[in-house]
Amino acid sequence: MQTEAEPNPPHSLDMITLNTNYTLTWDWDQSSVGSDPVTFTVQYTGNHQLKKKTPRWSTACRETTGRSCDLTGFNLHYLGLYMLRVQANVNGSHSVWEYKQFCPDKEAAIGPPSKVLLSAAVATLDIVITDPQTSSNSSMREHLNLSFQILYWEQSEDGKVLNLETFITESNMPTLSNLTPWTQYCVRVQSYCKYYNKTSSFTPPQCIQTEGVVSWWKIFLYFLSSLLLCFLVVLVFIYGGHQCFQFSKATLFPGEKLPSPLKHHEIDYPCLLVSDSELDLCDPVIICAESATLENNVDPAADSAGPPVGLGQDSRSFGVP
Repeated sequence: MQTEAEPNPPHSLDMITLNTNYTLTWDWDQSSVGSDPVTFTVQYTGNHQLKKKTPRWSTACRETTGRSCDLTGFNLHYLGLYMLRVQANVNGSHSVWEYKQFCPDKEAAIGPPSKVLLSAAVATLDIVITDPQTSSNSSMREHLNLSFQILYWEQSEDGKVLNLETFITESNMPTLSNLTPWTQYCVRVQSYCKYYNKTSSFTPPQCIQTEGVVSWWKIFLYFLSSLLLCFLVVLVFIYGGHQCFQFSKATLFPGEKLPSPLKHHEIDYPCLLVSDSELDLCDPVIICAESATLENNVDPAADSAGPPVGLGQDSRSFGVP
């Protein structure tokens, strides 16, 4: 009969596993001790140690207040066989140990592929599958003979599933062939181990459309469209470059430097511009360019004899005495 000082042991021990991630869980009746705090101790050992007189136990969780203990970091061998035990501790009193045997190879669940990629071709689909990963980010193929079960179907425009098919392969790069061209296909993959008939959950569905043979008139139409597009792009660049050049030339090197009122009047001879107030102070002055014809008709003898006739009148015009 159990004494009042001895707490009840844990019960309902269970393992939550995925690949090489292991967590031991249990239940415990709190009503047996009221509101007193309770802690738990978890230990493990290889099954072969139980044959010894004093087995060597390793502590995984010491005085934990939770109802679970993570054993992932203790590198339990996947092909090994282990014995686990849990004990409750209340106010310095310890319950009896509760035991559970654990074989990872047989009991540990496998996860789905870590990644699935699809690539479409003409009436075929190429699938790239990445193995499920261990807790140390290595492939689960290191521990078991891994296969994949592939589920695929045609997806209609209204969302209906048509022609559902499935097959099993050990390859990480299988190919779905003999598919309908230009058709939407969806794929789901799960990991599978035949020895213990282990199966994982399926990956989320991924959909892609298969390709087909393009007719010659479509190719020709695509070629003309691309050619027209290139021509328009080149034309826009040429026109834009010309406009930029004209704008820069007009801004930096203007061609007309005269004021706008004078641009419409051609001036053949230089003129002296005099204001009205200056005209009142002196007699008018007329400046004319000497004619080239006059120079050619001047008599050298007359030029050396004296000033030409009318010089006095012209001198008076310039105000000379």
